[in-house]
Parts: sequence; C-alpha cells; structure tokens
Amino acid sequence: MKPIISPSILSANFANLEDDILMLNDSEAGLIHVDVMDGVFVPNISFGFPVIAAVKNFALKPLDVHLMIVNPDRYLKEFKEVGADIITVHYEACTHLHRTVQNIKELGCKAGVALNPHTPVLLLKDILAELDLVLIMTVNPGFGGQKFIEHSYQKIRELKAMAMELNPDLMIEVDGGVSNHNSLALLKAGANVLVAGNAVFGSADPAHTIAELRNISPDILTA
Repeated sequence: MKPIISPSILSANFANLEDDILMLNDSEAGLIHVDVMDGVFVPNISFGFPVIAAVKNFALKPLDVHLMIVNPDRYLKEFKEVGADIITVHYEACTHLHRTVQNIKELGCKAGVALNPHTPVLLLKDILAELDLVLIMTVNPGFGGQKFIEHSYQKIRELKAMAMELNPDLMIEVDGGVSNHNSLALLKAGANVLVAGNAVFGSADPAHTIAELRNISPDILTA
C-alpha cells in the first residue's frame, strides 16, 4: 500500500495559510499534520485552538494533531471540538497513558502516542494493541528543520516487529527531517505515515513533492 503523507503546517506560510490548506486539499496528502507546542514541554510555542479551528474550516483532509504539551488531558475535549481527527500525545507527558488513550477514543478521535528520540519503543508494548498510531520522533521535538537522527531506523524496525504481533493495522508515523532523500529507507524500515514540513512547503512545487513522497514503487519497497 502507498504511504500516507501528512504535511506539517508548522512549515506553511502563516500569512497565507488558507491557500496552503487549499493546496493540500487538492494534493495527494492523506492527512494534515498540526503541531501544537506550549513552550513548556518543548522550547517553542506554535498555535492553539483558534488557528486549528480556522484550518478546519477549509481542510478537506483529516487533521492529525500532535500535542507537544504538558498535561494534555486538560485539553483533549477542546482539540476535538476545534476539529482534531487524530490526537497524538507524548508518552513522556502522560503519567496515566492508558487513561489518556481511552479519553481520546471516547471523544471519537483516533489515538496516537509519540516517542521522543531517547524513549524506547518497548515501553509501548502493553498498550500497543489499543493505539491507532505511534509517532516516532526522528528529531528532538520543538523546532522544524533539524537533522535526522539515524538511530530512528532501528526504532522503526523494532516498532514494526511489535506491531506485526500485537497490532498489524497500526499507523507508524515518522516526524522530523523527512524528505525524498530518506523516505524510501523509512518506508522499508516499516513506517507507513510520513510527516513532512520543510520538504513540502520549502519546495518550488509542494503538491508535486507530496506526490513524489507518496508514489514510491511497491516493487522498490519489497525489494
């Protein structure tokens, strides 16, 4: 199956966000990735409820909302109300992760858990069967444009092996430094959802870049 491309609007043109969302609607993107940062869990601040609600007004693709915030449980309902279709929380930010995942699902959203580069995938074994998505951070969260962490390939392979046993339908998403240069290796390692920010919005033809990321030959992936 072709991978799902989830362009990150953190790299979009905030002065003309509507046009970028309309472009994504017409592209081969499967999701729209929304990074929410609070300046506490990560050393940066992005956007909150009003911007997400505005994006939802124009978006025809599901919103893939990645919460890089402390105490995410406090805001799950609000993120659902402004348009989140997938809500991903960080393992490192949730004391009672199982409860958080259940709360997300009770809201009618798909539930994801993100892992920072230093967090082993084995820590998700007891909850993996209940997740819709696991996000492997391939850079340290908080800023766009960082260098890809090479050890991420091994983490993806480990997660894929666990998923084959416990949750074969799991979405394995990667975020950070994704481009045409490493997309094939990421997919071969086991990823099936690629978050791309600078690679998409920094290109001369973002829709074409999305299509290139998505349309890797199945023969190459199985070779």
